[in-house]
Amino acid sequence: MRVQHTLIVGAGPAAIQTAVAVAKSWQGEVSIVNRNGSHSSEVQNQLKKSGNVITAIAPNRPFLSGEVKIAHFYDELASVDDRFDAMVVCVPSYSYHDVLQSLCIEKLTQLQTIILLSPVVGSNDLVSQLVRESGRSIEVISSSTYFAATKFLPDSEIVSFTKAVKKRIYLATNKERGLHLHHVERLLEEAGIETVVKENPIDVECRNITTYVHPAFFINRFSLNEIFSETKSLKSLYKLYPEGPITQDTIRIMVKLWKEISALVVELGGNPINLLQFLNDDNYPVHDESLSRSDLEGFNEFEPVKQEYLLYIRYASILIDPFSKPDSNGAYFDFSKVPYPQISRTASGEWSVPRIPFEDYMNLVQMHRMGVERGISMPEIFRLIQLFEQKVHEWQCLKGEPIRGMRSKEREIL
Repeated sequence: MRVQHTLIVGAGPAAIQTAVAVAKSWQGEVSIVNRNGSHSSEVQNQLKKSGNVITAIAPNRPFLSGEVKIAHFYDELASVDDRFDAMVVCVPSYSYHDVLQSLCIEKLTQLQTIILLSPVVGSNDLVSQLVRESGRSIEVISSSTYFAATKFLPDSEIVSFTKAVKKRIYLATNKERGLHLHHVERLLEEAGIETVVKENPIDVECRNITTYVHPAFFINRFSLNEIFSETKSLKSLYKLYPEGPITQDTIRIMVKLWKEISALVVELGGNPINLLQFLNDDNYPVHDESLSRSDLEGFNEFEPVKQEYLLYIRYASILIDPFSKPDSNGAYFDFSKVPYPQISRTASGEWSVPRIPFEDYMNLVQMHRMGVERGISMPEIFRLIQLFEQKVHEWQCLKGEPIRGMRSKEREIL
């Protein structure tokens, strides 16, 4: 079955890259919808100048590169026409509920499939429930994570630049006989990405490594002080303390977080990941001399102190890229020198917390809510949520100005 009309929900860099890939692979019309606001206005202005043409640049990935003329750009979620077979949701997972409600999916009678580009644990269940409440029967496909690392080119909201592509993406559908899963598989394979299909969406959604790594490393006092500082940070996201946030304590937090999320995964009918093996085999590997295959495969069975020890070895081993070619002085590529994103003002003058760690905080809130509903104790997740909200509260009191999306009445715990 051919996908004739696809709606891309969102207008960020991942949405632009996805729109180009979808148009090239599925060879149907592609339209984009985004919330009304300053970003949508700028996108509209640039589309008028380009003749509705968007561009994706992905060096050494010809399938992901190219220009595509989109059929329509909607600047209001409720204004979308009833003509789309498939919808690719390219917005943060915490906004799925509000976005899909605003789209009025009960009125989109042609819609057969919703694809979640970057869900969190439980997203497919939540979206499927929303679909059922609307009286529709729609396939919901989960991807383990967005398939690339993509940004906008400077001064452009319709030209994306992809600097890296995932080597493996996991997929699952909520339907036994999915209509469009094979279309998603083909798109990724054409991009040179290995696909693994799972039977249960939970087993896909628990395979996003940022779920486990980001909160541990970036929601702690060291990192929050860097992120909420108006002075340019000289620290790095993935370095050992004092250059970065990695300490025995943040590693211990990662292990606790992994175990709490794993308990939720089991409750939702999935199989938890082996954290160390997944970090190595699906993300960034290290040499066998650093971590043996028996270390990786036996990780789940070890005592917590050994699990923490092995994770610390892993992060110490990728301070540099262990597989890079050393320079003339014998130095390897400084893999871990990634600057902290910091709080800043938007074009409209509002203070905004960067995506890292705001999206990570929101994902924790969603997982904590699901855990509470199912009687699962999540003390570490609760503590991290509180820590983030306390920092926001302190900053707002000190500054005397609100942060977008984090006014007191909108906070989840405090």
